[in-house]
Amino acid sequence: MHDVDSFRPVAREAIEWIADYLANSRRYPVTPRMRPGDLIDRLPAQGPETGEPLAQLLADFEAQILPAVGHWNHPRFFNYFSSTGSVPGVLAEMLAAALNSNGINWVATPAVSELEQVALAWLRQWSGLPEDYFGQIFDTASISTLHALAAAREMADPDSRRRGLTKRLRVYCSDQAHSSVDKAVIAVGIGLDNLIKIPTDAAFRLQPELLRQAIEADLAAGFTPCAVVATLGTTSTTSVDPIREIVDLAAPHNLWVHIDAAYAGAALLLPEFASLLQGAERAHSYVVNPHKWLFVPVDCSAFYTRFPEILRRAFTVTPEYLRTTADPRAVNLMDYGIPLGRRFRGLKLWFVLRYFGRQGLIAELRRQIELAQRLRRYVEADGRFELAAPAPFSTVCFRKRAPAAENRWIAAEINRSGDFFISQTLLREQFTLRVAVGNLATTEADIDALWERLTALAALASAHSGG
Repeated sequence: MHDVDSFRPVAREAIEWIADYLANSRRYPVTPRMRPGDLIDRLPAQGPETGEPLAQLLADFEAQILPAVGHWNHPRFFNYFSSTGSVPGVLAEMLAAALNSNGINWVATPAVSELEQVALAWLRQWSGLPEDYFGQIFDTASISTLHALAAAREMADPDSRRRGLTKRLRVYCSDQAHSSVDKAVIAVGIGLDNLIKIPTDAAFRLQPELLRQAIEADLAAGFTPCAVVATLGTTSTTSVDPIREIVDLAAPHNLWVHIDAAYAGAALLLPEFASLLQGAERAHSYVVNPHKWLFVPVDCSAFYTRFPEILRRAFTVTPEYLRTTADPRAVNLMDYGIPLGRRFRGLKLWFVLRYFGRQGLIAELRRQIELAQRLRRYVEADGRFELAAPAPFSTVCFRKRAPAAENRWIAAEINRSGDFFISQTLLREQFTLRVAVGNLATTEADIDALWERLTALAALASAHSGG
């Protein structure tokens, strides 16, 4: 029996803590002052023999766990793709945890399957995606891309489901594509040697002519071109591959085209970015992560495909104990991927889309893009710095015009302070500073404070870095 009597007061206290945290997260350092193993050493090596009260668990969370947390909900978290777990999303996660629904199939809990379809249809419509895109939610874009390439393998080599690979398959992406593509070709048995990375142009976009040459060379060598991954918003620079040209090249050879829009797909809600999707109506699959830039708590990756029957063919395995109604409206999402268990992720997406509405999301995305452009303008106006890549969205790549050691020292000092958290990347083998804006609480004052710190460190870098 659930001990709701002890739950009620502690839950109320937890809710107050959550509300206070969301309102005042900037009182914490963005990153903890921790060394590997510190938390392990602080906690008991053996679990308790008898149960402990909820109040003690909550107290230990604040005293022991919180000091080891990196605060993704902090307005000065600018690393990776900064994101916000917003109020409606947090509320939905609480309700989903209480229900503990597992959407194994439609009959297990119809709401999991059907709300997911509704919320994904709204997001598809707002993004300008084709109406024939079938959607489902996975945990991350890495898993979404894995499913895209599994479907591509099924289309190119239908016997592979039963016999393993029977053809020498090739997959193509740019040299800026996410490492999840590498992992996906490993997982589906195609192998890293058969992932061909196409060089990018000066703006870090895949070069279609080089893709054409690679496909033709592989055909001549007896390989079977299988798939190409086009990126809409690369991880390092947020560059956008020429999707229409890629689709045009892929179509004659029946390549599966997957669009990785995990980050920048959110920007497609803005009419000014609609042209980026030209050609998507002929692509085979598409992924966007609402947990990256649409204020949904992790984990929520929206995967769409125009060919769900191929995905289903690749993965359907239905033992007797999982058989359910034959009604065609009953969608069993277990048939369209690896996971059998399915969290109620559609609830938090639905809550967030309803809370903000389309216009509210558009307004917030534009505000955050403008914050990033504010930083870009600072970089361009200061002769000591240079932009390292175009900055079309809310991410800016730049560096001090100095040896790499100075830029490395600046990045390390910024992050060591705990006041900010930025990232770095290598672009054309040059060390590059990278700032991604994505938090609801970030303001112009935060951007100005970051730039003030960057310029102060730039003045000291030569003396401290050995550069």
